[in-house]
Amino acid sequence: MGNDLHQRIVQAILEIDEEETLKLTRGSLDERVPLEKIIAALSEGLKQMGLLFEKGERFIPELVIAAEFVDRAFKILEPYLAQDEGKAGGWRGVKVVIATVEGDIHDLGKNLVATMLSAAGFRVIDLGKDVAAKTIVSKAKETGAQVVGLSALLTTTMAHQEEVINLLIEEGIREKVKVIIGGAPASQGWADRIGADAYAENALDAVRKLKEIMDEGM
Repeated sequence: MGNDLHQRIVQAILEIDEEETLKLTRGSLDERVPLEKIIAALSEGLKQMGLLFEKGERFIPELVIAAEFVDRAFKILEPYLAQDEGKAGGWRGVKVVIATVEGDIHDLGKNLVATMLSAAGFRVIDLGKDVAAKTIVSKAKETGAQVVGLSALLTTTMAHQEEVINLLIEEGIREKVKVIIGGAPASQGWADRIGADAYAENALDAVRKLKEIMDEGM
């Protein structure tokens, strides 16, 4: 995908233009643009929307509308994602508890990660959004999950990612559970600071990173 098409998708999202966003997504597929590049453009648009929201330049209704139609754009990609990731199929049996942390109602990125992990063969237990740390850790213990995935779109909710890791330590199961984090304000530096095993920039990156850290532990 050329920079022009990437920027057009980002701009369509920032202008809250659903028709143009979906048109560009379908057009990118027709032009055989790699899925990774389409996802990167959609993710970047949402990330910029989130940053504008935090600056007070966008409002919750605008953020919700944009998230909803970008979700529809991702659904256009889902059959192609399943074709790409389903070929591996070697991850069945690895359980992943995934959630958007407490106080955060944004679940688009988390939903895409869950979809792609399932397509790759992981057993995904999706707890949804605005989930308390105790609930996440409790479900990880109950299911014997090997992985916990934590999403946070706002800087005000990031601390709950660290809270989950601290609870895993308190419960004595941290060494048995890999933790991968993501979300607009997250970064590799933040992952290192809170002791997460990996940081994923987007859904494709999450699948790659999770395979890598599971390989290391197998």
